[in-house]
This record gives sequence, structure tokens and C-alpha cells, in this order.
Amino acid sequence: MQFTIHQALMPIPEGYQTIDVQVSAGKIAAIAPQLPTQGDAIDGTNQLLLPGFVNAHTHSSEFWQRGLIGPYPLELWLGELHEFSPLEPEQIYLSALATALETLHSGGTTVVDHLVLIPGQEVATVAAAVHAYREIGIRAVIGPLIYDQTLAQGIPDGGANRKSEGFAYTTTEMLSLMETVIAQFHAPEQGIEIMVAPTGIQLCSDDLFKGCIDLSDRFALCRHTHLLETQAQQRLAQEKYGCTAVEHLHRLGFLNQRTALAHCIWLTDSDISILAQTGATVVHNPLSNLRLGSGIAPIFKYRQAGINIAIGCDGAASNDGQDLLEAIKLSAILHNITEPDYRHWLKPSEAIEIAAQGGAQGLGQGQQRGRLTEGMSADLVLYDLTQLSLLPKTNPVGLLVLGRPCQAVRMAWVQGSCVIDQGQATQIDETRLRQDLLAYGNWLAHRPSTNIAQMETHYRQIMGLEP
Repeated sequence: MQFTIHQALMPIPEGYQTIDVQVSAGKIAAIAPQLPTQGDAIDGTNQLLLPGFVNAHTHSSEFWQRGLIGPYPLELWLGELHEFSPLEPEQIYLSALATALETLHSGGTTVVDHLVLIPGQEVATVAAAVHAYREIGIRAVIGPLIYDQTLAQGIPDGGANRKSEGFAYTTTEMLSLMETVIAQFHAPEQGIEIMVAPTGIQLCSDDLFKGCIDLSDRFALCRHTHLLETQAQQRLAQEKYGCTAVEHLHRLGFLNQRTALAHCIWLTDSDISILAQTGATVVHNPLSNLRLGSGIAPIFKYRQAGINIAIGCDGAASNDGQDLLEAIKLSAILHNITEPDYRHWLKPSEAIEIAAQGGAQGLGQGQQRGRLTEGMSADLVLYDLTQLSLLPKTNPVGLLVLGRPCQAVRMAWVQGSCVIDQGQATQIDETRLRQDLLAYGNWLAHRPSTNIAQMETHYRQIMGLEP
């Protein structure tokens, strides 16, 4: 498909420039102030053109519990989440569609889905998500969330000598599942990639991490995991390894330029140096970190150390949405209260660069997408600057990042294919999706959780909280 965008506004170091963009064979063919029309003509007047952002960490199936789980820290929150996870592949399909749609409507053209699997229907879970992402047309990197230890083992023991039940699957079975998923669904040329994604040190054995490293090397896959999201995980690493989690993963060989690490709140200076040396990416998820009381990641320290940063929404039950622009805004302003030197504060232009280029680099795709440059993949978004939320005519990027943009995305393309036109998805029926989502669930304010009741006493004890 060929098309030419005329008279769009593009940010440049000096401000903005009105340009034309020719797209051919899924790539940006030319960018210049005046270009002849090739293929379809797109009027970009009063519209801002940016590269598509990357929703660099989320869990699409959590959609079914958004707005529902109460104010709990991660370890207890997980207990309720897993207790009431969706049980039908059809729900996985619908929640993946909804996650992709909200990502597209907020400027994202790639979603990184750390996908929670339905027990006994693991392959069907991945198939449902793949079906949804192909149907809507978004670029997707899917990491089946695998682990080989129980939820109770994710909380520090604190000398209690608790006995843990065996996990339902062996490490070998988990790795065999991953090989099946890779063989069936890994198709980068079709915009669908599989990554290895052990959930984190809190629920994964060394053998599972080593097996994932082997799969990553054999099939050239990205690596993804949660890392040091909470203080409890920091304590658990010391119990398990006698060193920090970063030091341990480095010794295992898990950290490299294809590795993305979600959260990274409780790192030492030595940990930061290791991440900088290995080229791993930190995925910042400020909304869920605040929602769960996990802490604030020291993003400025990471940037100063030369670590690549990406931005994620995290799952919709800890956010509780998939508005990527909201995550970008919070990433841009949250750290102003932790850094006294305002010269280090993020500019809006830097925030969108992190969301686009940083996200692409974290997937090993920094040379293919994430920038408005000739030869890059045409993953593009046009924002309507006539919308009230993007007026008056001041600084479009500033309004997009620091304001509260509503219905801002007019058009979006993934590898040159139009997936949003006039603010509506082109490949799915949005009205039908809303109707299908209404067919599940009930209006609830709260629900009792057996898992939280079983874990809370020990959690409060080891975290030094009153009984």
C-alpha cells in the first residue's frame, strides 16, 4: 500500500515543521516539506504526526478485573487476581482486543503482552490473544507468563519455615509448553512475536530461567520479566540467593540487550551499573507502582547511567486502564517530586521519545521503528489538533503529554496498514466489542478472597505491620 500524508506537523529540535510523508511497502519512503502524492492522499493539516508508541508491559487478561481489586500490595493483590482469573479463551480474545484498542486510541502501535495463561488451556490462551491482535492489526509481542513455584513462595519466609505445596507443573513441562507456543505462533513477519517471559525471581526457579535463556538464544527471542517491584521481592532475593536479584540474574546470563525488566524500583547502585553494562531495558510502570504502593522507580538515575527506558501501562487490574498517554504523562511529571534539580526533569519531547524509541529499542527493534526517519517502519499516528483537549495553538507535544487529551488519535498505521481512521478502528466493530464485553461479569463493589485470607497474616508479620 502506498499513501502520502500532506501538511502534517512534525516535531524537530528547533520546534515544529510542516512536512509531507510518503509511505510505500510498509516503510517511510520520504519526508520533505513538499512531496508529490504517491498512492492515497491523506490531509494532515492541523494534525501532529508521531511514531507509534510501545505499550511495553501489560497483561491483557487482567482486563476482567479492572476497577475491582481493593487497595492491597502486590503480593496480596496477586492472590485475588489469580483466584478470579478468566477461565474461557473467548474472554482472553475479547480482553486482548480491548487492550489493543485502548492502546491504539492512546497512540500505541505495539503492545507487549505478558499473558496470564488459563490452567489446562495454555496453548488455547495464546491462540486467542494471537487471533485478537491479528484481527485488530496491532503489532504484538506476547510472552506467556510462566512460573514453576506457588504464590506463597513469592513472599519472604522470614524464618517461619513454612511448608509449600508442589506446583501443578514441572519446570520441564513449562519449557516444553514454550517450545510449542514458539513453533505455532512466533511470526515476526506477520507482526506477532513470542518472547520468553518468566514472571520473576519470586516464583521461578533457576532452571526455569536457564531454560528460557536457552530458548531465547536458539530462536532469537526477546526476554521479559518482572524485577524488584516491591520491598518484599528485595528481601526474598536475599533469602534465596544471598545477593541482589540483579546480581543473580546477571550470573545466570539472563541480562542482555534483548532483555526488558518491568518495574525495577528497589535496585542498588551496583544493580544499576550491571543493567547499564548489559544493555537491558527498564520498563517504567508508574500507574501500577502507585496503585499497589510498590514505590517510585528512580528513572533519572537510570537515564544518567545510560540505561534504556520504556513505558508500560501494566495490567488493567493494577492501573486500571490501558491509556498509554496517561502512563506517559505520569512518567513525565511524577519524578519532579523526587529530583530537586529541575534541570533533570523530563521534557514532553523526551517522554514521547522514551515511549516510542525507548520502547522499540527494548524489543531489539530500535533500528526498524520508533522514529520519523526515512527507511523506518510506517508505525505512525496522526493526532487531531482541532480537538478541544489539544487547543489552543501552543505546543502540541506539550499538550499531548501534559494535558488530558481526549479522542486525540485521528489515524494510525501499523507497518503502513491503516488501523485507526477518523478515530475508529478499521478492522473490528467497536460497538460489537462493547456489547460482547457486557455479556460477561456482574456489577460488584467487592468480593471475598480466600487467597488473601490465607496469606495476609504472614505477609503483615514479615513486613513489620501490625496484626
